[in-house]
Amino acid sequence: MTNFTLKQLRYFEAVARHGHFGRAAEACAISQPALSAQIAALEAALGLQLFERGPRQVRLTAFGDMFAQRARDILRGAEELADMARSARNQLIGRLRLGVIPTIAPYLLPGVIGHITASHPDIDLMVRETMTHKLIEELAAGSLDCAIVALPVSEPSLTEVALFDEAMVLVRPAQDARRPVPDMDALAQMKLLLLEEGHCFRDQALSFCARRNTLPREGLDGSSLTTLVQMVGAGIGVTLIPEMAVPVETRSADVSIARLGGNPAPRRTVGMVWRKSSALSGQLEGIAGLVRDAAAAHEAFTAPTE
Repeated sequence: MTNFTLKQLRYFEAVARHGHFGRAAEACAISQPALSAQIAALEAALGLQLFERGPRQVRLTAFGDMFAQRARDILRGAEELADMARSARNQLIGRLRLGVIPTIAPYLLPGVIGHITASHPDIDLMVRETMTHKLIEELAAGSLDCAIVALPVSEPSLTEVALFDEAMVLVRPAQDARRPVPDMDALAQMKLLLLEEGHCFRDQALSFCARRNTLPREGLDGSSLTTLVQMVGAGIGVTLIPEMAVPVETRSADVSIARLGGNPAPRRTVGMVWRKSSALSGQLEGIAGLVRDAAAAHEAFTAPTE
């Protein structure tokens, strides 16, 4: 009988996902030599090579690719067994692994963490900030319990719970404060600064401005809203940001804020998602309520639009 451990499968899945031993070791919070040793032991137990090792990247072998699919199923099943035990105790004990997208995390997380830890003082809250597509992958793999994202995500395997709506506001140079607010046609002709590819907020901004992602465009792609707002202050163009970001991002930038018109006005819906198969679904409904309570402290947030 071939013997290997869940720990080895977790390390294997991390290397398969990151395509790099160093990044996988960092994600697993162990040293790279220790992770490499576990992968070598797994390959020895199987009698087959799982990875093709290159100088800068590793790739799955044909067998490794098949093995990865089954390994993810096993890891997901193991997480669901742990969830069943936690659910049977009818309370959230131990870890809550929460994912959050970057256009929400810096602004909403402090309140969310405060509400969750006040309600569940013994909880070990682990937060992962990354883009939506990565959060969805990690939810599917069982390495996250839930995530706060912009809706919809339209994944049949996930439960979506809308939490609140918020406006998207226009950020322009301070000297433009007294100028008329541009309508959507005018905004489509302006130099619009956007987040880089992969951010769902970029796609939302393009959609509201009736632009196509494939069209050539002058401007700047930034990795954060902070960068975009500072570039607006330098006179490079204009940008859109979620209203929750206004107090943080505009306090040190020479910019003005304007609410856009239109019917409907540009808004996004923020919600929480988790696996439909999760045994923690009932408890996660309660966590969603705590997130909604944290958001309610901000006047910018309203009930989701039907």
